[in-house]
Amino acid sequence: MNRKIKCVAIDDEPLALDVISKFCERIGNVEIQVFSDPGEGLDTIHKEKPDIVFLDIEMENKTGLEIAAQLPESSCFIFTTAYLNYAMDGFELDAVDYLHKPFAFSRFETAFRKALRRIGPKEKEEDRYIVVKQEYNNVSISLREILYVEAMEGYVKIFREDGICTVSRITLKNIGALLPDNDFIRIHRSYIVNKSKVRSFNKREVELKNGLFLPIGRQYSSEVNEALSV
Repeated sequence: MNRKIKCVAIDDEPLALDVISKFCERIGNVEIQVFSDPGEGLDTIHKEKPDIVFLDIEMENKTGLEIAAQLPESSCFIFTTAYLNYAMDGFELDAVDYLHKPFAFSRFETAFRKALRRIGPKEKEEDRYIVVKQEYNNVSISLREILYVEAMEGYVKIFREDGICTVSRITLKNIGALLPDNDFIRIHRSYIVNKSKVRSFNKREVELKNGLFLPIGRQYSSEVNEALSV
């Protein structure tokens, strides 16, 4: 089972903290702690070293910019504020993103995914995963469990080693952008495979370790040969 993504949110507006908590719940597999006291929140960040920190910039006792400057170097943080004039200051502190209040769930999810991509390489292989939508739910899928992805019309099927197939309304190109190039390769206009699951291959097809054969598109042949021959 994938570990939960640990998050901390600091904001002196209870309503803002409630929104962030609900959005994290919608994403799924997230453990969120919220603080209206900046000092208390900063202490928790130093003790527990969360994966992602959400910081309001304009607060009474201490600004989010001041807190960001005191975060551990490994911290991945996103600013949330109603004041656009702080944007440049935020990015100079290496913020992942800048959410302008009030923000919709779709915008929050975009920022969250950007943060996941930044922290992804720091995680152990068994902890890496993608989050996709299946109907009205968000589904976390471990990268090491994926066998291959198949394109449909406006959808993809994600096949896993345990036999589970997740269907998501996303294009193959967009799901490919979520998958690390070092581990996955597109072999056909309709297929992306996990390199570690390939047993053998030739110019026309690859054989996966479960015995399944998938075709190699002519335009992908050279790239596939180069990637899988390493």
